[in-house]
This record gives sequence, C-alpha cells and structure tokens, in this order.
Amino acid sequence: MKAHDHGHIMILASVLSLFSTARVEDYCASKFAAVGFYKSLAHELLVKEVEGVQTTLLCPYIVDTGMFEGCKINMVLNLKLEKSQLTMNAALIDQPLVTPLHMFSFRLLPWESNWVVNRFMGSDKCMYPFIETMKKEAFNGTIKGA
Repeated sequence: MKAHDHGHIMILASVLSLFSTARVEDYCASKFAAVGFYKSLAHELLVKEVEGVQTTLLCPYIVDTGMFEGCKINMVLNLKLEKSQLTMNAALIDQPLVTPLHMFSFRLLPWESNWVVNRFMGSDKCMYPFIETMKKEAFNGTIKGA
C-alpha cells in the first residue's frame, strides 16, 4: 500500500478500548493494544507522508457475537445504520474513528464524569451477569465449543 500510495487500513477494536469495565480487564487490554497499534501506524503514515493510505479505527458498541450474551446495560443506544454500512461510509469519507456518538464524552470529560455516566448506564458492572453465566456453564460442563 505504501509503495502504491493507495489503500485503506481499518483496525477493529471496541468501545472498551476507549474506556474499561469490571471483569474483562484482559479483553480491554487487548483492545487498548489495537488502539496503540492504530495510533502508531497512523503516525508512521503521516511522518512518511504517505497521503494515499488512509486509516480508520472502528470502535463498535456491543456486537452480537455471543461474547456479550447476558451483558446488562440500563440504556441501549441503537444506531440507525447497520454497522457494516457505517464501516463502508467511514472508508468512503476517510473517517479516522468510528464509534457510537455518546462515546465521545469519554474523550472529552474528566475521568470522574465518565464514571458517573458509566454507573448511570450500568456499564460499570455490565459484564457481571455474563461472567456468572460462564462460571455456571464451566461448572456444569456446558460451555459452547468446550
């Protein structure tokens, strides 16, 4: 891509790369790493003046993959467009970050304010039901794929 000065690199992280929640520290850390990789790559392309290769960081909210099955959040913020359509739109307009609109507050507000929002939405403990379900399934030997 650099040699041809053309292309678009999309890195998939998660909103949990912008803030964290309890009980999924390992998951959050891996997503923080994806953001670090994105920032390094975007920086390298800027420094080397590779203007034809664009980068986009995708930080979706809860994606129905089964991982977050049982995750409880008090407020559900739905996007009108499908996630795939948002991704394509981001590539077409060279949008550097795709994330639900309410996540921008996590970048603008002080940490303490974000904690209040997190608690209000229930995302501070949203993974507790999921973790308990996994523990029960592990104990009963019914984890999918096990």
